Amino acid sequence: MDRHRILFVCAGNICRSPLAEGIFRHLATEAGRASEFEIDSAGTGGWHQGEKPDRRSVEVASGHGVDISAQRARRIETTDFHRFDLILAMDQDNLKNLSKIAPADALGKLHLFNAFTLGSPKDIPDPYYGGHEDFEAVYTMLLAGCRALLPMAGKALRAS
Repeated sequence: MDRHRILFVCAGNICRSPLAEGIFRHLATEAGRASEFEIDSAGTGGWHQGEKPDRRSVEVASGHGVDISAQRARRIETTDFHRFDLILAMDQDNLKNLSKIAPADALGKLHLFNAFTLGSPKDIPDPYYGGHEDFEAVYTMLLAGCRALLPMAGKALRAS
């Protein structure tokens, strides 16, 4: 069986996308479907390359039984556009940035996270300058989207 490859993308790959990666991996594992997926995250910028996720993202994830502490930030690479079946941007700015650098044949893989998972045009807000409650709110939004993504992931990715 081919694995479905999903990449979650935000700006620096230390807040939102590591949370999305961790949440989706956790849900897939709980559902006994982890072997079906290759899950990763990246940033459109390289400011935090090699760094651990923001401590507040790690704390919020841990508080919900999700361990993202081993992740390391990385910048999206050209090869990612061919390697992944689905690339989910956390907000419109990141989607635009991805669209500018993606090869033409990969544009169909790019989607806004909430639009693809929940049919909503809303961005996942960047909690970086906020407090614990902002990270909790982002976790809740990502959990809802990842819960919606898991049952449709196989079908959606086979169709693309």
